[in-house]
Amino acid sequence: MCARSYHHGNLRSALLARAEETVRERGVAALSLRELARETGVSHGAPRRHFGDRQALLDALAEEGFVRLGQDLEAAVRGAEPDCTARLQALARAYVRFATRHAALLELMYAGKHREGAESVHAAAERAFAVALGVIADAQETGELVPGDPESLAQVALATLHGLTALKAGGMLGSEDLEPVVSDAVGKLLHGLRRR
Repeated sequence: MCARSYHHGNLRSALLARAEETVRERGVAALSLRELARETGVSHGAPRRHFGDRQALLDALAEEGFVRLGQDLEAAVRGAEPDCTARLQALARAYVRFATRHAALLELMYAGKHREGAESVHAAAERAFAVALGVIADAQETGELVPGDPESLAQVALATLHGLTALKAGGMLGSEDLEPVVSDAVGKLLHGLRRR
């Protein structure tokens, strides 16, 4: 049976991928190391080589989620025109796309970010959101946005975007395409944040 535990080239990645599927399909409560081992086709003790317990698995999943979110945000900013509006619109679309495609994972990510003892999750979140802070700070330096604490401005923007994804998930936006709603919201935010 032990030989089966080495069947996967990268068992840790396989376990995390299957754990994310479980969270998406059945919720966090359905996730157990023993069930994960069975579904991945390894011995029931194999996951413990990578995750000491269920909470360590959840933290690793949340951390990986923030890493992926950060990569998506970075790619969006890199691919945008250099002006503030284009960069913030690209960031907003990337965040909403991630949030709607990975709603259950995002919920787990935010829960992990605030859990005491989850320093690696918190650090991964800080790195992911540093992308948005950088865009806002750059726009403040060039005079495109009002001065002030960039973190405070980023929180307002994130709350708006997160609210839109929650409304969409709750069916309150109907079948409406979220892209124009996001663009409109960012436009209104920028109108309020522009230096007069």
